[in-house]
Amino acid sequence: GYTVATELLAQDFITLLRNKVVVMAAGARVLDGLVGDIAIPRHSGGATAYWVAESGAPTESQQTFEQVAMSPKTVGAYTDISRKLLKQSSISVENFVRGDLATILGIEIDRASLHGSGSSNQPTGVAATSGIGSVAGGTNGLAPTWAHIVALETEVAVDNADIGALRYITNPKVRGKLKAVAVGTDQRMVWENSPQPLNGYPASVSSQVSSTLTKGTSSGVCSAIFFGNWNDLFIGMWGTLDLLVDPYTGGTAGTVRVIALQDTDIAVRHPESFS
Repeated sequence: GYTVATELLAQDFITLLRNKVVVMAAGARVLDGLVGDIAIPRHSGGATAYWVAESGAPTESQQTFEQVAMSPKTVGAYTDISRKLLKQSSISVENFVRGDLATILGIEIDRASLHGSGSSNQPTGVAATSGIGSVAGGTNGLAPTWAHIVALETEVAVDNADIGALRYITNPKVRGKLKAVAVGTDQRMVWENSPQPLNGYPASVSSQVSSTLTKGTSSGVCSAIFFGNWNDLFIGMWGTLDLLVDPYTGGTAGTVRVIALQDTDIAVRHPESFS
């Protein structure tokens, strides 16, 4: 056995399987090159029409406005590369680490667009945005049905928001369940393999959508299904991705630190556009 050499096939390097990034592909708008805090004006209320008698006058009514505010939140990551790894590796370690750090920041921004808590320095994602439509599958969660899928569409439609880049987004567990759920008493399944697989709309699937949510007594096992006009989701970017190579922090050990930082924020243009 000691006479058999082990050959490292660096050209066939096996990359990590990662969550699919779905939000930008679904139509979210990226506001890049931002500098200061921003506020986007929003028309929040319109005038009222009145029927009046002859010679009567309508009651005065006003339009109302508000602002959608965005300010930078920083997401970052870093990796320390040892001196021997830099000298002995057969792949370009520093470039590999830079690419990996940039990738994981992009994946985290995508996740925060859906599930950002709005606390602990995170932006507020769609699920935590006040005023979005709610379709609850029971007090303690419930297996999804055709009625739930239609209700998600209806929640958006009744607010006149069913326009634009309408799409469902969920995770592989939900897709698997819906492929086994029939529509009524016929043999057609809720999720079908067609160009528009879910209720006549496109649908994206990614493990970015949590399957560890809590609903009542169902702790850490519930999943989410999103529906909405993804053009009404804004992702703000302040500056570009900062990639810093620091040879000094671990200089005595010959360690090189690669740091990645990105300032971003997330805002919903109209909460009514999502359920």
